[in-house]
Amino acid sequence: MTPESHAPTGTDRARPGPPPGCPAHGLGPGGLHRLHEAEDLGALYERLREQHGPVAPVLLHDDVPIWIVLGHAENLHMVRSPSQFCRDSRIWTPLRDGLIKPDHPLMPHIAWQPIASHAEGDEHKRLRGAVMGAISTIDFRSLRRYINRSTQAIVNRFCERGEADLVSQFTEHLPMAVMCEILGMPDEYNDRLVEAARDALKGTETAIASHGYVMDALSRLTARRRAEPEEDLASYLITHPARLTDDEVREHLRLVLFAAYEATTNLLSNVLLTVLIDPRFRAQLNGGQMTVPEAVEQSLWNEPPFSTVFAYFAKQETELGGQRIRRGDGLLFAPLPANVDPRVRPDLKASMQGNRSHLAFGGGPHECPGQDIGRSIADVGVDALLLRLPDVELDCDEEELRWTASIASRHLVELPVQFSPKPPQDITETPNHKAVPAQRADWQIGTPPAPAAVPPQPRPATAVAQPQPEPVVAQPQPLAAPVQPAAQEPVRGKGVWRRLLLWWRGY
Repeated sequence: MTPESHAPTGTDRARPGPPPGCPAHGLGPGGLHRLHEAEDLGALYERLREQHGPVAPVLLHDDVPIWIVLGHAENLHMVRSPSQFCRDSRIWTPLRDGLIKPDHPLMPHIAWQPIASHAEGDEHKRLRGAVMGAISTIDFRSLRRYINRSTQAIVNRFCERGEADLVSQFTEHLPMAVMCEILGMPDEYNDRLVEAARDALKGTETAIASHGYVMDALSRLTARRRAEPEEDLASYLITHPARLTDDEVREHLRLVLFAAYEATTNLLSNVLLTVLIDPRFRAQLNGGQMTVPEAVEQSLWNEPPFSTVFAYFAKQETELGGQRIRRGDGLLFAPLPANVDPRVRPDLKASMQGNRSHLAFGGGPHECPGQDIGRSIADVGVDALLLRLPDVELDCDEEELRWTASIASRHLVELPVQFSPKPPQDITETPNHKAVPAQRADWQIGTPPAPAAVPPQPRPATAVAQPQPEPVVAQPQPLAAPVQPAAQEPVRGKGVWRRLLLWWRGY
């Protein structure tokens, strides 16, 4: 694919497009599909797979040509071959030829930045080494406890009402609360920061101002930690031997915050939706055939947080998926179609339990460094929510649910639910939905002891009064009686599996 063969012309721009629903709708020069005009990207990916195979030519906004990689094996080869493909958009032919204007809608994703996800070679090792080093200092046991407490606090806001929107009231809040704690700015977490992050990612008219609000918070954090380092990710980035500048620290904090927030919000929403609409899925959870972490992995297969990732670029002429890729061509890494590649998933209804070969977190040198953070938030958050609200149900028909979709991802707009109202709970307690009954102090195993004998009553005196015997006081039978001893239930410690499960859940 060359830019010349699909370059837009004045005639093409002036000609009115076909109406929606027409077979030609969404087609650009050369009969190529415009991804941003597709009403159903999943269906389009399958048509492209049938027409072109695992790698297909498509168009972005302003009819900019690019390849989309649909095959699982082809995506893996691309991300694992840094000698052939990189993430440095400065070599992208359409950009070098001026086909992409500064106000292009995808420029924030495409423009090269001095961050680990765009760097190569020694610079990539330096920047990614600092990020990985900072993440390696996280105590995940303490993190899971914090996620549990944050979940409790958020659920306490709506548990007494008996109804909620789990997107705006839960899945958009929990990741931000946790990420603010990890970065080192828990006091910055509030509704305003959540709204600003969502607005910046949606690309609305106020997105620039919202992005500035978040960056101001990260700038303040960087300045504070440069002066007084503490035990948090920002401090470890600053004190890492890689010697990151303030700009590099701030940009990587932005990258970690936005990427983790966006991905985890989508992941939480997708897992909860599946639990609510799929009775078999929920039955497997309730019956113990599937754990919450396994449910999260199944969701990562079916609905990865990012549909596509912008972008990889060919460093040399090569071949991929039967297509000739020229030097300077751009390619979209596409987890969504790759995860349903018929060559790896011939039966989409089959369970993928125990299989982590999905591409939800990428792969190769640029594989997501914070994927375990996202998994922990989803595992603990979903588990704690279901323990607090075991009877939670969808409060609308599945067909009424609304989504906002883009080339990069698909977002659930809202997830209305209803449940039996519950009282707020101490955030330090193990999540539960009812009080634990008091233990019986007189619990017996086996035949209960015989009742104490009643002393015989003295006969009435007929002549001379006789001295009366001392009253007989009934004594409890000893625990070690030779015949059917009555013993209290022994106090048993938690088994190894129970202790491990509680530790894993962060209690």
